[in-house]
Amino acid sequence: MKFRMTLNHIEPVTHDTHHLVFDRPEGFEYSPGQGVELRLLKDGWEDEGRPFTPVTLPHEPTLEFVIKSYPDHHGVTEQIGVMKAGDEVEIKGPFGAISDQGPGVFIAGGAGITPMIAVLRKRLHDHGTLAGSTLVFANKTEADIIWRERFEAMKGLRTVFVVDEPGAGVPQQRLDRDYLRQFVEANRLCYLCGPPSMMDEARQALHDLGIKDDHIVEEKM
Repeated sequence: MKFRMTLNHIEPVTHDTHHLVFDRPEGFEYSPGQGVELRLLKDGWEDEGRPFTPVTLPHEPTLEFVIKSYPDHHGVTEQIGVMKAGDEVEIKGPFGAISDQGPGVFIAGGAGITPMIAVLRKRLHDHGTLAGSTLVFANKTEADIIWRERFEAMKGLRTVFVVDEPGAGVPQQRLDRDYLRQFVEANRLCYLCGPPSMMDEARQALHDLGIKDDHIVEEKM
């Protein structure tokens, strides 16, 4: 189904990421972790749909997104970064295989954090704690880390941040087998979302650590 929405509010989260707030359309139902296809109702952009994941929960009155812009691409995310209150969009969906399957290790890269936000918020709302869950969040630079303070404030959640750049305030580290083994054990449930190359490396590392595909929650291509 398609739903039309008007932007209520937009604010920066990081140097290239924005938080967008819409009223939740009547009749739109979804599960935390699912995504939608979003189209800008703006001349020349109506046919340029892109997938994004709401970070709000189904019982909340708003539908909110945290979206990273890529100005060098001159595409949809660049246009989203310059939206203003009153601008309109259309969404279609929901879709997606990521959902709350229980406590586990949440492995995210860059903008792939958004489904994790939704699932972690759901678990915190439902259980009052995220005890038994670990977030391993990889980014290019420390300045790219989305929602760092919010994650650190989530009750019971163990947070681990790594980056590609040297000399940052968090470790420079790849998500390889030797690194992930400290968080992952046999039959551990793992959530995975991020850029394809990062997911390929992390998935192989999980397989090497004895994690089967039925214990990896990710989008099915």
